[in-house]
Amino acid sequence: MPKVVDPVARRDEVVDAVFRVVRRAGFEHASLRNVAEEAGLAIGSVRHYFDSHTDLMVFAMRASIERVAARLMERIGPLPAAQDRAARAEGVEEMLSELLPLDERRRDETTVWLAFTTAARTRPELQPLTREAYDGMRMLVRRIVDGIARHRALKGLPELEADLETERLCALIDGLTLEGVLHPERMTPELMVRTLRRHLETLAGPAAHA
Repeated sequence: MPKVVDPVARRDEVVDAVFRVVRRAGFEHASLRNVAEEAGLAIGSVRHYFDSHTDLMVFAMRASIERVAARLMERIGPLPAAQDRAARAEGVEEMLSELLPLDERRRDETTVWLAFTTAARTRPELQPLTREAYDGMRMLVRRIVDGIARHRALKGLPELEADLETERLCALIDGLTLEGVLHPERMTPELMVRTLRRHLETLAGPAAHA
């Protein structure tokens, strides 16, 4: 009896192989042949699921976005219901930390994502996904900034420029992410977390955890 192959599982296997090749050798080395070899498959098997290299790269980039988004969605739900300010601040920090390379899994994901976004500069087929991820992060950060602004209003603190603070926080996350991948010996996970926490405390205003 011929072996039944789950197409979803097989595509995931191929995508994981793409990520390993990109992490190890860079985006340009993630050819169909190299990915097939990494996955332990014949190149014809890869072509059965992906019509072209472009098709595979777009699918892999989409998978990268969806995996991070799924983890973020798990954390978004409880935040509006959090009554304790300290618990809410911790929840915001943990949510944004999902975007930082704080452990091996997130560092690997970030390395792959930076390779894809760099490639997108000259590959039009990847640019819509780059914009989608860019816009998605800003929507999340804007939601957080708006929540901080409401907290400040209740405490009688000066109003935040929400648009500007959204861009500042996004720029901080982008900078920490890049430094954490390129210079991990200097930008350690502990330093990334401390920097993010200090920025959030500054946004929240005096006695943010009172």
